[in-house]
Amino acid sequence: MLLRNQLFIGGAWVAPSGRQIIEVFNAGNGEALGRIALGDEKDVDAAVAAARAALEGWSGGSAEWRAGFLDKISAGLKARADELARLIAQEVGMPLKLAARIQVGLPIANFANYARLVKEFQFETRVGNSLVIREPVGVVGAITPWNYPLHQITLKVAPALAAGCTVVLKPSEVAPLNAFVLAEVMETVGLPKGVFNLVTGTGAKAGEALVRHPGVDMISFTGSTRAGKQIAKLAAKSVKRVALELGGKSASVILEDADLPTAVKSTVNGCYLNSGQTCTALTRMLVPESKYEEATRLAADVAKAFTLGDPLAETTRLGPLTSLAQLQRVRDYIRKGQQEGAELVTGGAEPPEGVPAGGYYVRPTIFGKVNNSMAIAQEEIFGPVLAIIPYKDEEDAIRIANDTPYGLAGAVWSKDDAHAQRVARRIRAGQVDVNGGAFNMNAPFGGFKQSGHGREAGVYGLEEFLEYKSLQLKG
Repeated sequence: MLLRNQLFIGGAWVAPSGRQIIEVFNAGNGEALGRIALGDEKDVDAAVAAARAALEGWSGGSAEWRAGFLDKISAGLKARADELARLIAQEVGMPLKLAARIQVGLPIANFANYARLVKEFQFETRVGNSLVIREPVGVVGAITPWNYPLHQITLKVAPALAAGCTVVLKPSEVAPLNAFVLAEVMETVGLPKGVFNLVTGTGAKAGEALVRHPGVDMISFTGSTRAGKQIAKLAAKSVKRVALELGGKSASVILEDADLPTAVKSTVNGCYLNSGQTCTALTRMLVPESKYEEATRLAADVAKAFTLGDPLAETTRLGPLTSLAQLQRVRDYIRKGQQEGAELVTGGAEPPEGVPAGGYYVRPTIFGKVNNSMAIAQEEIFGPVLAIIPYKDEEDAIRIANDTPYGLAGAVWSKDDAHAQRVARRIRAGQVDVNGGAFNMNAPFGGFKQSGHGREAGVYGLEEFLEYKSLQLKG
């Protein structure tokens, strides 16, 4: 049992204003994994005050000086990589090997990457008689999700610190324990007091207090579209800048001339990564009507090869969901898909066999003959549930791909790269994989429509935390 009953404010571990705690559960067996403090408005006040007091000193330092701290944080996380991987595997449910590579490896790389980027970034540009300056936006409130907890923290905290901002972090109460390791690393490397502050708690208490706070200049949020709308509404009262990375319902468009086995396998893998708890998950597979039967058979074979089990076990390919609430949500959607008339190809809502008791496990599921108007095709399920949708022709495929409230990601498959790119350009999404193109940590990440606004990653993520100022010069 990990007891994390203090908050990190002003460079010190302090007692919260109240005595309430939140239990954190092990996704693999449902047992209590730790306890954290339930922070409230008073704690947020203290954290914002500390961040505000530290802002001038931090932003006034050189980019090289800030980069030095980012490099030290990256090294500090690397030194605790094994501990973090095991911790996040239990908090989230991602199999340990994947957690080490993705949940921990990416944060380590991103802190180092922002150390490099900020040293290369041009903070001043001459435009005619004007000197255009980029300055930090100020105090940033970062509110992060539970599915890739440390990675999503890093994509906010690293560029914000690089830009010269100070930060108050409110991590998800479902998977918060990794954030304490990050705070300990910040303390160990000697980050100036108040530059980074950690307040744990619920969205309703600590999260909303952070969004409403007049001392916060910007909110960067990753989570559900529902919560994002509420944050935008609250932040509008003080005209805060808001960056939102929200939900998705991404389509993998397999064109007539695609390598079908490769496209299907990659799509199922893209749907099931992190047990489907990925905002960019390829949850809709669009296939030509003539290839529907073959594609469905191939997808079922891939799904059945996913070994479901304890995330710490070597043989596990698909871990549990992160929480009991998420398990119930996903099972409800599976039942809804059956009620809507979709064909259950494999999986289902029944509890799987041979998994640890008490864990939040769901069968890898595929629905066939899905109509895009069904709830399972329109709403973000956040579980290992794939909807296969047949289409008539290419125009029909593009129409279906764009026919959701979301626009976060997608994929296109064709043996002709130029053909695939032409289709990808017509998909209204912030990120489209073409023939299995690899993830790029320096490419902009974010969405269209109700998937949010603003961009994370690379130099684009750094720019989110900067303001423009023009000095009009004489002569």
